[in-house]
Amino acid sequence: MDSPLPDLFHLENGQSVETALQWRQRRAEMLDQILDIEYGHLPPVPKQVLSETLQEYVASNLDQANCSQHRLQVGNSPALDFRLDLLVPAGSGPFPVVLSGDGCWHTVSDEVKLAVLRRGYALAVFSRAEIVPDNGHLGRTTGLYRLYPQGDYGAISAWAWGFHRCVDFLIERPELEAKCIAVIGHSRGGKAALLAGAMDERIALTVANNSGCGGAGCHRWRGEGSEALEDCLKTFPYWFSPRLQEYIGKEGQLPFDQHYLKALVAPRSLLTTEALGDLWANPEGTWLTHQAAREAYRFLQAEEKIGIWFRDGGHHLGVADWKAFLDFADWQFKGIVSTCRFDVSPVWAKAVSG
Repeated sequence: MDSPLPDLFHLENGQSVETALQWRQRRAEMLDQILDIEYGHLPPVPKQVLSETLQEYVASNLDQANCSQHRLQVGNSPALDFRLDLLVPAGSGPFPVVLSGDGCWHTVSDEVKLAVLRRGYALAVFSRAEIVPDNGHLGRTTGLYRLYPQGDYGAISAWAWGFHRCVDFLIERPELEAKCIAVIGHSRGGKAALLAGAMDERIALTVANNSGCGGAGCHRWRGEGSEALEDCLKTFPYWFSPRLQEYIGKEGQLPFDQHYLKALVAPRSLLTTEALGDLWANPEGTWLTHQAAREAYRFLQAEEKIGIWFRDGGHHLGVADWKAFLDFADWQFKGIVSTCRFDVSPVWAKAVSG
């Protein structure tokens, strides 16, 4: 390892975290560092989120699930409008709900929808690209940038803000269980889901799939073939705060690493799902940040609420990933223990951890 990961339990005043109250203080310090340097500060929470139901119908091909489409609106002149699709199982609720922001490019297949519904979960999907575009060439002229043109926030922060606005809507739905909201994202969407879960304590379960650099990966430890900070910022500088550019080639000088982001979720539930063949997403570094963040869960006596799951294969979010997530959600929300293991060391884990 180029340099050890920064200590989760070392307060900026030099003291060590020994109590739950001190952890809250330390948590605030870690969040400040991550937002200041990596993601930029999220835009403010709006006074209200308006909603309009666009259509409702029963989907015969999805076990008679209740489908609805909603338009959410924030602000007025200018306003930000975006769509949220909601699938709710037939029968009486309230149902736990899974919220995905990947409606822009990684749509949920009918096979996955049925898997979610048959487990007794509702599914909500929005397009984070409707919050701000995933295109740096467009500049900061559309979407949320029109409402809040100033600020150091990048697209990942904007997308996390979008997750939060969807949660504003979902917690008011009587057919949904407000205390059982899960967020999930793949790749860049996984980065956004992680930040959203880290910052919003209404989110009970956070899931990131193959999220890599700037997500569940590790800046200091990069496995062979993995994406470096320089690679990421060369192609996607608009995802992050401008300050992160200062640490290209100096990752060891960052006052944090991605185990901070994971630890911010504690003691709420957190799962990272990874592909062993997706070297670009740095599964080795993700294992390392998982091990480090688990110490925060252990300190908070919530070690059973953090998990990691590996599969063979490459960079995608498929049925197997969803099944692992639903198994973990069943454990966290319903106490149903499956045969799926959520802390199994890959063959190289000992060398990485050492």
